[in-house]
Amino acid sequence: MKIGVLALQGAVAEHIRSLEAAGAEAVAIKRVEQLDELHGLVIPGGESTTIGKLMRKYEFMDAIRQFSAQGKPLFGTCAGLIVLADRIDGNEEAHLKLMDMTVARNAFGRQRESFETDLDVKGIDEPIRAVFIRAPLIKEVGADVEVLSTYNDEIVTARQGTLLAASYHPELTDDFRLHAYFLEMVKEAAAAKA
Repeated sequence: MKIGVLALQGAVAEHIRSLEAAGAEAVAIKRVEQLDELHGLVIPGGESTTIGKLMRKYEFMDAIRQFSAQGKPLFGTCAGLIVLADRIDGNEEAHLKLMDMTVARNAFGRQRESFETDLDVKGIDEPIRAVFIRAPLIKEVGADVEVLSTYNDEIVTARQGTLLAASYHPELTDDFRLHAYFLEMVKEAAAAKA
């Protein structure tokens, strides 16, 4: 399975390392036409407003919506979660508007309030290590969205069909099980299309 990491901003190399550790072929995606060769796509962390601007500048918005409409899975982490969301708290315009959720930016505070914790995630046997850096929060989800994990009763991991979103940075640890979970989603989606 070939999985791309949108390489406009953020921890691209770290996601590639985690995906490869999970058994995927992983590539950095800088051009829209590269999407055609992929089975799945990761939208990494960074700064959501900047990522959104760059996605518009390089014509990724419609291309990624079409990619998703073909049943190909997307995985957004931290800012990538915000990019996937249908609604953003406050006046900020949503980006891809694919996942039925409302998110709040920087919900855990500033950089100095960053932290790590062990997180129970539905579908993964043991807790995973989660790194929260100026992390967003999923405030509410629609009926089709499955909550996979919470932290202090707040939603931090969710799935809607072929869409996976995490508030934190799984790529900044040596624990690649969330990437392996996404790889399984990609394999299921590819099998469903075959």
